Amino acid sequence: MAVASETIENANREGTLLEKYVNSHVGNFIHFFLTVLAVMVMVAASIALFQIVHHGFPQLWRASDEYQTLHQLLQNILLLAIAGELGLLLLFHRASAAVEVVMFVIARRMVATDVTAFDLLMGSIALSALMAVRFYLLPGKPK
Repeated sequence: MAVASETIENANREGTLLEKYVNSHVGNFIHFFLTVLAVMVMVAASIALFQIVHHGFPQLWRASDEYQTLHQLLQNILLLAIAGELGLLLLFHRASAAVEVVMFVIARRMVATDVTAFDLLMGSIALSALMAVRFYLLPGKPK
């Protein structure tokens, strides 16, 4: 009797044939959609990288305000890092990629021109906490 009840429970957990078919195809569509999004993000980031290298770096020598140009260049580079990590997050769904996206977002915010001392303090604390989480609490070896 116990074997029969386990078989019925397993059949109920698996669902009907239609449910299995829909779950399989919807799951495949979602993975395909997220892959297309990740590829689009990486294509946009590659175009932006070319624009930064081709137009951004030469402005360091031509601009009258090198500090402002360097500042904008750093923000753009951190934005590219966010795009790359977001692409990884869309493809692999890892907690470490999510933490790294947030770390780059905080770092980019800390580079902004309108940052107060309190923002820098809170950003430093948040980055330290996220680094500790990434290296000590998340599974797998950090790369």
